[in-house]
Amino acid sequence: MTDGVRDTGGALKVAVIGAGGVGGYFGGRLAEAGHDVGFVARGAHLAALRRDGLTVDSPAGDFTVAPARASDDTHDIGEVDVVLLCVKTWQLPPAIAALKPLIGSGTAVVTLQNGVEAPEQVAQEVGRDAVLPGTAKIIAHLDGPGRVRHVGGPGALAFTEWDNRATPRVERLRAALTAAGVNATVPDDIWAELWAKFLFVVPFGGLGTVTDAPFGVLRSRPGTRQLLVEGMTEIERVARARNVPLPDDIVARTLDFIDQQPAAGTSSLQRDILAGRPSELDAWNGSVVRLGELAGVPTPVNRYLYEVAGVLAARPRPEETGGGDNG
Repeated sequence: MTDGVRDTGGALKVAVIGAGGVGGYFGGRLAEAGHDVGFVARGAHLAALRRDGLTVDSPAGDFTVAPARASDDTHDIGEVDVVLLCVKTWQLPPAIAALKPLIGSGTAVVTLQNGVEAPEQVAQEVGRDAVLPGTAKIIAHLDGPGRVRHVGGPGALAFTEWDNRATPRVERLRAALTAAGVNATVPDDIWAELWAKFLFVVPFGGLGTVTDAPFGVLRSRPGTRQLLVEGMTEIERVARARNVPLPDDIVARTLDFIDQQPAAGTSSLQRDILAGRPSELDAWNGSVVRLGELAGVPTPVNRYLYEVAGVLAARPRPEETGGGDNG
């Protein structure tokens, strides 16, 4: 390898762990552009990828990758240049355990989880030198086995080295994604990027969950709008205690962004918990509470949201109580 990437005539060898909406979209774009992409999937989705390939419906242009290389075993893929780690935070432990067969001397693992703790969790297994902390801006989901639907957001990625260095492997990945039609950027400080997104999604997600209310309601009622501000301010204080260089006007800027969102919009956290699915609550509001305690920063609003949303998340699912359509 040279500078952490292999010389394969310009093509990257990529593994996508978490071939759902996010992984399917970005991995699909790279595969369509001619890169050697292996998708890690399971069940009906895996069978469809192998049989029919991957179909992506997107405002940026629909496409199909057929055949799609896919497996439920990372040993089948082997060492790669880049791993796009696209699972949700609650799926991280088995995904991290599956990384080893993919890792060579210069492999880059791009962490694309919501939250701010995933890069360190991955680094504990593969080392910080292998991790490119990243963030994705896209709304995409599986629309059936082998099908991904991109419904909103710019379809953008931001990533760089742990210490914010612009290295050859970072530039090569950025160039490959850009050529594949992805808005890929290398920020001056990836940690500021991660915490800025964290500051947006976490208070809105927690408050939306405990109230079952969308953007339009939360931002228009004076009381809930103030709770959003207080929740964001707590996160800003935790970030500054950790020396993360957020902009001075980050809370006002984020509130303006919330005001621009569709009134009926809700967060994935809210939808998952209220539907009885596993959620990222622990990595969102729970993370604020944990990191606040470590930094000596009080986080009463996020603690309240974490505890109340936790009660909702712990409710028995219909199938566990004999209920549901078939009960």
